[in-house]
Amino acid sequence: MNIQLKAEYEQFIQTRIATGRYENAEDVIVKALKLLEEWEKGYQEWEEETQKKIAVGLASIERGEVIDGEVVMAQLSDKLRKARETQG
Repeated sequence: MNIQLKAEYEQFIQTRIATGRYENAEDVIVKALKLLEEWEKGYQEWEEETQKKIAVGLASIERGEVIDGEVVMAQLSDKLRKARETQG
């Protein structure tokens, strides 16, 4: 397979090879592709977990298990105030 890269990417690859960590351009590209694969897998897992959390939250809302936003903000403000007092 032959690919055309922009000059900036070619320079990026050459810089990585110059560090001695990689022997050639293929090594750099293989590493980049492995990292991309890991990132995509992690993102997919994060997305699935987020969808589950959203579903749990929506189910709670449907059951009426909600807290008024002003109450939550007041509780958070109180926690922050107490944390600052214990640090000072």
